[in-house]
Amino acid sequence: MNSNTASSSGGSGSNDSSSSRKNSKRPKYSRFTQQELPACKPILTPRWVISVFMLVSIIFVPIGVASLFASRDVVEIIDRYETECVPERFRNDKVGFIQGTAIKICRRNITVPKRMKQPIYVYYQLDNFYQNHRRYVQSRSDKQLRDAGSENDIGSCKPEDKVNGQPIVPCGLIAWSLFNDTYSFTRNKKQVAVNKIGISWKSDREHKFGKNVFPKNFQNGTLKGGKTLNESIPLSQQEDLIVWMRTAALPTFRKLYGKIEVDLEKDDVIDVVLENNYNTYSFNGKKKLVLSTTSWLGGKNDFLGIAYLTVGGLCFFLAMAFTIVYLVKPRQLGDPSYLSWNRNPSGH
Repeated sequence: MNSNTASSSGGSGSNDSSSSRKNSKRPKYSRFTQQELPACKPILTPRWVISVFMLVSIIFVPIGVASLFASRDVVEIIDRYETECVPERFRNDKVGFIQGTAIKICRRNITVPKRMKQPIYVYYQLDNFYQNHRRYVQSRSDKQLRDAGSENDIGSCKPEDKVNGQPIVPCGLIAWSLFNDTYSFTRNKKQVAVNKIGISWKSDREHKFGKNVFPKNFQNGTLKGGKTLNESIPLSQQEDLIVWMRTAALPTFRKLYGKIEVDLEKDDVIDVVLENNYNTYSFNGKKKLVLSTTSWLGGKNDFLGIAYLTVGGLCFFLAMAFTIVYLVKPRQLGDPSYLSWNRNPSGH
């Protein structure tokens, strides 16, 4: 009787344990799921931390200095002209002047502060112009720009999609608002040529703007937004348009107008004749003419060098601070053998 009871209870216990194992939510053991695969687990001792900070400072500080020197070698001339190129009698009504028929020729003098080696890049800079506005960015037809058979693909181009019932090529607000100020340069009464070939991205010319797509009905509406296009030249060769159609991310931006391929000497006086056609007065925008050389790092920009110097200097300061703390008030390190992955590498 007792043996049967014992046997019965033993069987019941084994059944309970087997059922509990079956019902357990504990995952099956593996080194992968338990994160016990071989791995680098460095111990950050004071010497390691100080060495890393010092190494970063040794690398970053020279890069920052080199970047700053490269930026300082760039010669840049900026001339803001949107107010100076409005006659005195029109300065209380600048919008009326720019939309009217008055002569908009303006003459400016620029003095070269330092020798500028070719190529010298000519930019126009616009401030407070939001090319990144969602409605503005979407107002274009890439298919129409690419393919001559898609001139009726104007669904996304409103309000500049049709004129007199005919599709506009190129359509949309971006193309319609094409920048139309012009610049010409003279030095010692000799014309300085501005090369406008190759100012756009090669990929844009070859893949985004068709060689057999020509302007049609462009700026033929009652309100002109900007520059007109030559209808005998395909869009792939209209580089001013291609540059403009690559919209800017920020409200202050520069776009390449052309390249001067002669050196300009120090104290040279450049006579600039410009046509002040583009309306930035309606939205309190600014217009600037920029002449700039480049370095191995690109244009003039001190931010990168300052950023490298800041990080490098901060790392050097931390390395010195940790060194002083380590020498003045050292702490005894613990025994690494007590770490869990050293004590129990198998997980059992």
